[in-house]
Amino acid sequence: MWRWLVLALGAILIVVFGFSLIDNTSSGDVSATTQFAAVSSDITGYTRAVEPRIWNFPQDFGAHPDFQTEWWYYTGNVTTIDGHRFGYQFTIFRRAIQPPDKSVASTSEWRSNQIYMAHFAVSDIGGRQYYHVQRFSRGGAELAGATTDPTYHVWIEDWQIKADDASAKDTTIKADAGSFAVDLNLEQIKPPALQGQNGLSPKSDEPGNASYYYSLTRLLTNGSIRVGDQTFTVSGTTWKDHEFSTSALGGTAQGWDWFGLQLDDNRELMLGQIRLHDGGREPAFGGLLVNADGSTHYLKSSDFTIEVTDHWQSPHSGATYPSGWNITINTGDAQPLRISLKPLLADQELHGSGNVDYWEGAVQISGDQTGYGYAELTGYVQAMTGRF
Repeated sequence: MWRWLVLALGAILIVVFGFSLIDNTSSGDVSATTQFAAVSSDITGYTRAVEPRIWNFPQDFGAHPDFQTEWWYYTGNVTTIDGHRFGYQFTIFRRAIQPPDKSVASTSEWRSNQIYMAHFAVSDIGGRQYYHVQRFSRGGAELAGATTDPTYHVWIEDWQIKADDASAKDTTIKADAGSFAVDLNLEQIKPPALQGQNGLSPKSDEPGNASYYYSLTRLLTNGSIRVGDQTFTVSGTTWKDHEFSTSALGGTAQGWDWFGLQLDDNRELMLGQIRLHDGGREPAFGGLLVNADGSTHYLKSSDFTIEVTDHWQSPHSGATYPSGWNITINTGDAQPLRISLKPLLADQELHGSGNVDYWEGAVQISGDQTGYGYAELTGYVQAMTGRF
């Protein structure tokens, strides 16, 4: 879903710490300068999401540098053979500092027009613990990047998402944060689900306030998760979102509630609501039902209701988040689908990073259908207005 990059902080971190990543064992010369482009809120020169696009996979798994902001987002629910459950989030963000036509030519391999950031979190449901960390880097000197040449590969230093072959049907995620790590294999079993109008996902009624957005809603997942000195063999499912845009949110957006849900009948649901400053809900943004055969059914915002049933107050940020939901969805069937969601851990807040705090965590589904998914809640600590 949508997230915010604090560009000034990112620029400072990369300038201060980026050069420490030089490989001192190299026998060659490394050229670098400390010049770094100023962060600007001007979106002139960037491409905007205005009309449906023609998609080309797997090439569109890679980067789209004509757009200001992009992210590759993976969340999963996995378990050991004896029932020890985990959730995980691994997201790599790209943010352009300047439009491509304003980039400054340089002979330094360190110079980059792109900032990369990663958020990595593991929810140890069985151990009742939540671990999270973030990392910044730059697109220069191959420290971070995204490509499909020759295969799909998105990385930030040694954290990476990498396809096993040209089709990108099978990928791996590897990330080690010291106290926790994942090493997971993902198998795509459904085609990309295009969100919104053939992948054009509007966030308000103003042209250009939209993203290009597709999802891989069910990736069969196997591998390992390590917490502390314990390594667990796990299996389950993962959800992938990939979005790219320039200035997607409208000027009255407070934040959003987003849900990526995998039902046990082999269907998936993306549901979301953009909350406005006045307490209302942005009608332009809806949802998507993905059927067992991979076909999709678009859901207008009026096709579903989200009722909060519980709350949780963060001891870290002081914010009060929703912590339970009843959702009713008109799927086009004779009877609406009624489900309830409950976090598997109350405290799954990414906090204290210097960025906007937000809640992102594993949830369990009950009601007319059962299953697991992920929820993302923003704008409860700071308003998101002007941040995307």
